[in-house]
Amino acid sequence: MKVLLAHTPEMRRNYYGERSLRGLQALAEVMLHEGDQPLDAAGLVRAAAEADIIVADRMTEGRGEIFGQLPRLSAFVRCAVDIRNVSVEAASEVGVLVTRAGPGFVQAVAELALGFMVDLSRGVSRTTADYRAGRKPVARMGRQLAGSSLGIIGFGSIGRYLAEVAKVLRMEVLVADPFVTIEDAAIRHVPLDELLAASDYVVCLAIANEQTENLIGTEALARMQRHAVFINLSRGNLVDEAALAAALRESRIAGAAMDVGRAPDQMPTPELAHLPNVIATPHVGGLTPQAIEYQSLETVRQVEAIIKGEVPPGAVNAERWTRRP
Repeated sequence: MKVLLAHTPEMRRNYYGERSLRGLQALAEVMLHEGDQPLDAAGLVRAAAEADIIVADRMTEGRGEIFGQLPRLSAFVRCAVDIRNVSVEAASEVGVLVTRAGPGFVQAVAELALGFMVDLSRGVSRTTADYRAGRKPVARMGRQLAGSSLGIIGFGSIGRYLAEVAKVLRMEVLVADPFVTIEDAAIRHVPLDELLAASDYVVCLAIANEQTENLIGTEALARMQRHAVFINLSRGNLVDEAALAAALRESRIAGAAMDVGRAPDQMPTPELAHLPNVIATPHVGGLTPQAIEYQSLETVRQVEAIIKGEVPPGAVNAERWTRRP
């Protein structure tokens, strides 16, 4: 049994790790991608010509044309939750199983949201930059989290965890998500417009799809308070970046923080990130040892199940998996 680990060496170091690699090697013959750039479709076909299973990072696309050219391939295992760049239908047509990893980054992303809130409210990054540049920093009035209102857009695993932490910090919690039922009396379940108007901190954690494209645009931003801040930890395509940049330049909102955007690898767009009232990080919300090991070890368990001919947790098209080992 042969497995192609499609991560570049850098991605292996940051997003897979030695423990998981050893786990794969104990199960099968592992072929490593040694190039500096992610494999494109043609490169992936060449690299996986003898592979029974591909284990791919989020940068490695599972485009439709590859599956028909890899007659030996049994499964495409994604070491990430996001499989939007994997053609599940094309894989299913030829009987290839597609799997995804679970959200092992819940705590890590929620903690980053808290860090963003503190930084935006207390000017940590701004005054640090002033000191380092030899400028005299301005002592501005800050805002404490206790007593402030947090609006969470999208109440999935991260949103639920963040809400619990916020309650401990004595924040008022509002949630906008039409697809959930909330029984916690300490959380206000409200329409999005109301959340935007009432929140001091707006954290976007909604799922990225066609319906949420540019969810946060000119009209949404206009409903926010001038002292409020917007934080995006979901995906860049939920935000109309031109509208957000205009709102920030015109001080219609106080600031923004983002770990995602429309740049390659879902990173913040540099033109938006350079604004003085923006804090940006390069898509590192889930980049902690605990979060990365959770997902990479899950792929090892998935590969083990696939080799046995079993459907692993995380399979998205099990009913059409005909190319079993």
